[in-house]
Amino acid sequence: MKRLSKKVASVPFEVVGTYIIVKVRVNQSAPLRFILDSGLSSTLITELSSEDSLTLNYTENTQLNGLGIGKKLNALTSTGNTLQIGKFNLLNQTIYVPKEDVFNLSKHTGSKINGILGSEFFQGHVVKIDYTNQRISFYQSKFFNAPEDYKPVNISLEGQKMFMSLPIVETDGTIREVKMLIDTGAELAAWFRAYGNLPVQIPDKRIRGYIGQGLNGEIKGYLGRMPEITFGDFALRNLVVSFPDSMSIMDAIPKSGREGTIGSQILSRFNYIVDVSASKIYIKPNYNFDKPGSYNIAGIELIQLDINFPIPEVLWIWENSPAQLAGIQIGDIILEINGQKCMDVNINTIKKIFETNTSRPLRLLLSREGKTYKTEIDMNSKI
Repeated sequence: MKRLSKKVASVPFEVVGTYIIVKVRVNQSAPLRFILDSGLSSTLITELSSEDSLTLNYTENTQLNGLGIGKKLNALTSTGNTLQIGKFNLLNQTIYVPKEDVFNLSKHTGSKINGILGSEFFQGHVVKIDYTNQRISFYQSKFFNAPEDYKPVNISLEGQKMFMSLPIVETDGTIREVKMLIDTGAELAAWFRAYGNLPVQIPDKRIRGYIGQGLNGEIKGYLGRMPEITFGDFALRNLVVSFPDSMSIMDAIPKSGREGTIGSQILSRFNYIVDVSASKIYIKPNYNFDKPGSYNIAGIELIQLDINFPIPEVLWIWENSPAQLAGIQIGDIILEINGQKCMDVNINTIKKIFETNTSRPLRLLLSREGKTYKTEIDMNSKI
């Protein structure tokens, strides 16, 4: 039986939503909390609080390009940094510090987030992401052999980003392969290009919604269910996927020629091993594999202004969503859901409630301008 080559280090990680959160020391700093995001090339420091201490030497100003509609993101550049993850060190790392925190990750997750670890994380060694035990392990690349119960999938590298060919079945039964970016930091199943030459078809049964936040602004578009996505040897059926507006992704598509992105809602269904030196990712289904595809049925985007004070505020309402039809407005504070006080639950628990398809309406108690009122949201899935 083939065995893994020598393990260099192993560290725990935390799952927040579907984000992988890793503790990292930067230049011997106190531990900081980073999201692992293979969709970005380098590391970003997005937020530091008063108790965080960090030393960086800045070399130049730069502009960061990414998804979204808006202005380019200005950032300071720092080179030659050391990132320590447990006993494992990433040397000579470039770090960008945006002059504006466009992500507000701590407020969106209700958990302290200091930054984003980019795809450099996967270079020069083999990385195992084990959702079952919530651990990341590092192995020597030389003479590496994956366990026999992990199935290989070919990937390609462009710069430091990972791509793969993904077979899909479209809504009219068409079978095709599409080039996809592997993005551990995209909190969705997948998004697809739905414009231009040979676009991926948007299902007739679809809704308008918020897809996410890119480096250059918000990403909006349509959501619908994909009949089938084949990831390696495994078929994933009826997942909710996204189709961003063309303006949100137009800068990213020509550079790579890709058709879209595989996100963490697919990746988290597997334990996987990334070996960039062999252009392989090895996958094994885990306890998440059979989870049904879900989406934000309520149509409420939340923010928690103080991570130590768990009161969710409505940041944005999806167009024509059940929340909009129920009269909920931006800035409303959600006090109770079905009689349960929101102070007693995490913001990610509330998000899961908003994704639960049920015939029973969701009863909310809200506060607006010092007054409380009640409303109900229809939680029947529209797609």
